[in-house]
Amino acid sequence: MIKKIKGTQDILPEETPRWVALEGLIRETMIRYNFHELRTPIFEQTQLFARGIGQLTDIVSKEMYTFLDRGKKQLTLKPEMTAPIMRAYLENKLYARSPLNKLFYIAPLFRQENPQAGRLRQFHQYGAETLGTTDANADAEIIDLAWTIFQRIGLKNLTLRLNSVGCPQCRADYKRKLQDYIRPNLDKYCADCQRRFETNPLRILDCKNPTCSALNQNAPKLVDHLCDDCRVHYEQVKDRLHKLGIPFKEDPYLVRGLDYYTRTVFEITSENLGAQNAICGGGRYDLLARELDGVDTPAVGFAAGMERLLMVMEQQGITLAEKPRLDVFLAPLGDLARQECITWAHKIRALGLITEMDLLGRSIKAQMREANRQQARFVLILGENELQKQEFTVKIMDKSEQLTVAFDQILDFLQMAAKEN
Repeated sequence: MIKKIKGTQDILPEETPRWVALEGLIRETMIRYNFHELRTPIFEQTQLFARGIGQLTDIVSKEMYTFLDRGKKQLTLKPEMTAPIMRAYLENKLYARSPLNKLFYIAPLFRQENPQAGRLRQFHQYGAETLGTTDANADAEIIDLAWTIFQRIGLKNLTLRLNSVGCPQCRADYKRKLQDYIRPNLDKYCADCQRRFETNPLRILDCKNPTCSALNQNAPKLVDHLCDDCRVHYEQVKDRLHKLGIPFKEDPYLVRGLDYYTRTVFEITSENLGAQNAICGGGRYDLLARELDGVDTPAVGFAAGMERLLMVMEQQGITLAEKPRLDVFLAPLGDLARQECITWAHKIRALGLITEMDLLGRSIKAQMREANRQQARFVLILGENELQKQEFTVKIMDKSEQLTVAFDQILDFLQMAAKEN
């Protein structure tokens, strides 16, 4: 028997209402903040991610699903959305339509990593990107948007961690100081950190290995080495967050895992998850457009994983939606009744009522069991006697009542009864 691929999941009918409700809340909140949805292809040229994210990042070097198409072009299933958003922005010249673009997305993404709770090989992410401004208010608005979504969901026990990774000018001097700090104990760091020492030492601060984390405790802090412009920008972001009433914790060793970040970086974490506790992350990436040979475009954004968010919601007992309840179950008895019921099902559905009819030719007893299983509000029985009298036998399930209603009155009856119930 063919089974699903490791690291993927089937989202079953009883689970999809949670997804639909969450996606609806996200879209509604994005629209409140005047962000507009952008959808990009599910695969892109591999070079987009190699240049945009960074050739030496774990995503590009270890986790991407990359393949050759029939034209021998190297393509990759999207492992993240920021680079595709920027590619679409540049290719479609959105900057010519408006100097400021506020975009959001909800999309499936793919990374070939070790599957674990809330971290799959096909996963779903939503996020927002503001393109076209260096204003610290844009950073604060992005964080406010991410925080507001979680507040509207009702999540508790969240922590916003904040830092600035400066600009290339700041980082050049800081990298040397960080390497000087690490070098005497380099042999004690994990293999990944040793590999990153020369190419990308900032990523060593992001290592989750307990030994590496302990060695990093007294490392120099990048915020102590910011240039004047980056320091002012960071202070402005913190000031705006204070004014918005959003609590945050400064984390001088937060660097995020992607090479394109500049200045602001942040994560929102949940106490309900283990060591991998981030449910949202983002920051500013003013240099990404240049890396993609586009016009210089300052930008800031965030991304959050849907699976991890749903996991936290379940742990905190938060349910945005239940499976919709069936309004009407049509129970035909005999071939003539089944022929009649398909027409009535169409008419009742046109009223906006969730309607089902028996399609298996079951006995009335079996049909009533099915109506109970689906928690139907009303059962409309149509047998030979009802056909002759041009009426339905109606069972009001919540009240255990039964009555007859003529064909020419049944639609009005259902509309009124549905409102009352």
